[in-house]
Amino acid sequence: MKYDIVVVGGRIGGSTASIFASKNGADVLMLEKNQEIGTPVQCAEATSSRTFKTLEMKPSSKYVCSEIKGADIYAPDGTHGHLEGGYAEGFILERKLFDKHLAIEAAKSGADIMVKTIVKDVLRKEGKVCGVVAKHMGRTMEIEADIVIAADGIESRVAQMAGLNTSQTTNSLCSCAQYEMVGLNTDPNYLKFHFGEKIAPKGYAWIFPKGDNVANVGVGVRSNTETAYHFLKKFTTNMDATPVELNIGGVPVLGPVKKTYTDGLLVVGDAAGQVEPFTGGGIHIAAHCGRVAGEIAAEGIEKEKNTSNFLKKYEKRWKNEIGKDIKDSLKYRKILDKLTDEEINILAKFLKEQDLESISKMSMLGLVKEYPQFLKLLKDLL
Repeated sequence: MKYDIVVVGGRIGGSTASIFASKNGADVLMLEKNQEIGTPVQCAEATSSRTFKTLEMKPSSKYVCSEIKGADIYAPDGTHGHLEGGYAEGFILERKLFDKHLAIEAAKSGADIMVKTIVKDVLRKEGKVCGVVAKHMGRTMEIEADIVIAADGIESRVAQMAGLNTSQTTNSLCSCAQYEMVGLNTDPNYLKFHFGEKIAPKGYAWIFPKGDNVANVGVGVRSNTETAYHFLKKFTTNMDATPVELNIGGVPVLGPVKKTYTDGLLVVGDAAGQVEPFTGGGIHIAAHCGRVAGEIAAEGIEKEKNTSNFLKKYEKRWKNEIGKDIKDSLKYRKILDKLTDEEINILAKFLKEQDLESISKMSMLGLVKEYPQFLKLLKDLL
């Protein structure tokens, strides 16, 4: 069996890469380990409108549960801030349906898809990746390809088989646990974020509405003492709502892996650590990088180039287009990691009195003058 491009992983990064590689003329096979694309869900399902601009699609009521207009943010002492519009706007998706929709679009673009197929190894020729060894329904097969795109999730096994370091640590991974709950009386157009060491150490808790009194309620934590599920149970104890689904997973929050390409292979999405570090959001970044990977891989096929020297164009392009956003987000992540609950309370009260769209350095300096402990933390922003 021979294809131009084999994509390993059928979630957002993999399907998007398959769509844009196929649209640009490449012969593509996408492999998915699960028997149904889109399940199990390991995501809070929120994304921005940028996702759909990248995908060149209009959001559809088939998979959009709720349109988000803003967000409410709660400090540990209950100080409450409200954001309206801008970056806080977006959608809550039904990922089971959205992921399958993207896979269908990939198939319509010309990609072949094999579900319930696990990659066991990569094929190599003269040191270069040239395909995969896969197991499908008990049958092991070799699938040759000029380029392999690894979109197989956190700590990508495929990328590691190719010699790239995609491993994560307990500090770089945020452990997440989430209920989909029914009966929760929450505004269907606004996200809720709760911060605090007792609620979600080095992370946050969220309530993301899905309409009809249904919401995703979850926590993301980095804790050496208790699990994310422990904090989720604690956060939802007094909620008069019934869980109908539990999802548990990890999110890389300390930036992308060092290298996202090698001879004959590209790495995309969670596999590459391409996640917004501050929020843990990854849908729009996975779609963006998936598109870039698909287009660069198709260009490589057309020009008969698949060496590391050519494929480094992928990393250069995604860094040029969204690298600064990820770096800035990581900067905020590191600041938040260092703040105590009391400092978050002070910062929340300060921000509540500001016009967030026109917050000035002078006002920030005023905060530092009153609370000198913020100077070290905020120096990169001043």
